[in-house]
Amino acid sequence: MPHFNLKTILIIDAITCAALFLLCVFATATVTALLGLPSGVVTVAGWIGLPSAALMLFVANQKAPSKALANLIAIGNLGWVAASFAVIAVFAGQMSWPGIVIVAVQALVVLDLALLEAKGAAALPRAVAT
Repeated sequence: MPHFNLKTILIIDAITCAALFLLCVFATATVTALLGLPSGVVTVAGWIGLPSAALMLFVANQKAPSKALANLIAIGNLGWVAASFAVIAVFAGQMSWPGIVIVAVQALVVLDLALLEAKGAAALPRAVAT
């Protein structure tokens, strides 16, 4: 995998979160049918994407990115991964096979982004108290 800096990773993550928001909020019926999930789960997932994308873009555009916020984003992504597998565990009986695969694969992609964001955050200097 090519070397990406924290800003690039955050922008990529923000784009995926914005896409999640658009798909899950404005195409709920289609996503629900594809995945086999209740529309409420799909809609909530979409709405989580919007503030997440905003925070990621905010940190990506900071002159000196906040180490704490970058770590918060990485931790939030780990929470998303756990929630994704919890959704599979709870709803597997009603989900389609493509739905299970899609949710699992996106969780693994988010895990990769979280690890890259954590690595990028670790490379940031500590904030200096003034």
